[in-house]
Amino acid sequence: MERLDRGLIDFGLLIGDVDIEKYNYLKLSISDTWGVLMRKDDPLAEKPEICAEDLWGKPLILSHQAASNSKMLSWLKADEVKPDVVVTGDLIYNVSHFVRNNIGYLICLDKILNITGESDLCFRPLTPKMEAGLCIVWKKYQVFSKASKEFLRRLKAELSIN
Repeated sequence: MERLDRGLIDFGLLIGDVDIEKYNYLKLSISDTWGVLMRKDDPLAEKPEICAEDLWGKPLILSHQAASNSKMLSWLKADEVKPDVVVTGDLIYNVSHFVRNNIGYLICLDKILNITGESDLCFRPLTPKMEAGLCIVWKKYQVFSKASKEFLRRLKAELSIN
């Protein structure tokens, strides 16, 4: 959002609950699911879904987005039990190495990291389910280059928006 505001980029993809009123935007019809990334050999991996109580007393790894998300803190029941956050970071691939080395459980969005095939990691969704909406934003009254205008035109056509 800072880069948009400073004119360094034309468009941004925002995830989750963010204030988009100062931007023009297109809400996408898809959303991402919040969950926990953990080792496949972890006892919690046997559960199909993870509830807040499952993580109480466990070392957590949070993105800065999750750490500042009031809905996430509410889901974690942070008012009842203080989460044991051992690492914060935004580059999921990098912090996944902490998970691989048994440093903690990463609360993140699904499908950000490829954990198919031979991966030693797995993802389990949160329960109750938490989703993050997606939207593409740009500054109001933005003067676009020809390429940016064409991108927006094609994006709207793809999304069937006039």
